[in-house]
Amino acid sequence: MFSIVDQNQHFVVINKYHGVSVQKEADHAALLPAVASHIGVEKVYLVHRLDKMTSGLLLLATSSHAASVLSGLFASREIEKLYLALSAKKPRKKQGLIVGDMAKGRRGSWKMLTSKDNPARTRFTSIAGGEGRRLFLCRPYTGKTHQIRVAMKSIGSPLIGDDYYGGEPADRGYLHAYGLQFTCRFADDQPAKHYSYVLPPSQGELWPTLPVEWEQPWHLIS
Repeated sequence: MFSIVDQNQHFVVINKYHGVSVQKEADHAALLPAVASHIGVEKVYLVHRLDKMTSGLLLLATSSHAASVLSGLFASREIEKLYLALSAKKPRKKQGLIVGDMAKGRRGSWKMLTSKDNPARTRFTSIAGGEGRRLFLCRPYTGKTHQIRVAMKSIGSPLIGDDYYGGEPADRGYLHAYGLQFTCRFADDQPAKHYSYVLPPSQGELWPTLPVEWEQPWHLIS
C-alpha cells in the first residue's frame, strides 16, 4: 500500500503504491488510517491528492496546524512537483507548455479545451523510452483533476495503462509522482527549511532506466 520516504514532527512523505486510493477514509484498510497507525499518530491529514493509478511521493501532515501550513503552500503554488509518465505513442511535440481549460467528459473523465479562461498549465520534456515508447518529465503549475493524463492525451500521447484516456493496456497506469520540493516554516520563531525529495518508480515492468541527468531533475524543467 505504501512505504515511508521521510518523517518528522510535522509531516510524513510516503511512496503511495499504484492502485491505492487516497480518498476512501471510512474504510479501516484505507491509506490514511494505515499510515497513521504505522507511524504511531492518531491521524494524518491529506493536503494534496494522487490519482488511484498514480504511484509516488505523497505528502501528509501529522497535525491540523501543519495541514493548514502545507495546504496554504499548495494553494499559493509554492510546492513544486514533478511527474514521470510513459506513453506508447509519439507526441505531437517533444517538449513545451500545454495550456487549456479543462471540462468534464463522460464517465468521470476530463477533456482539454482550446479556451484559456482558467487553464491547466503543464510543462514537459521527453526522451525515448525504449521499444517505441516515450518517457515524459512533467511539471504541473496548476492542480486540476487528471491534469497530466489529459495534457498527455491532448498532444497525442495517452499514458500506458490509462484506459480512461485511450492508453494501451498494461500492468499499471504509467504515471509516477517523482519529485517534490518546498520551503516553509511551521512556527514564526523557527527558520524556514527547504525540503526536497526525488523518488524513482519501483513498480511497473515497462519503466525504462532513467538517464543520469534525470536523477536530479529540478534543473531540467522550470
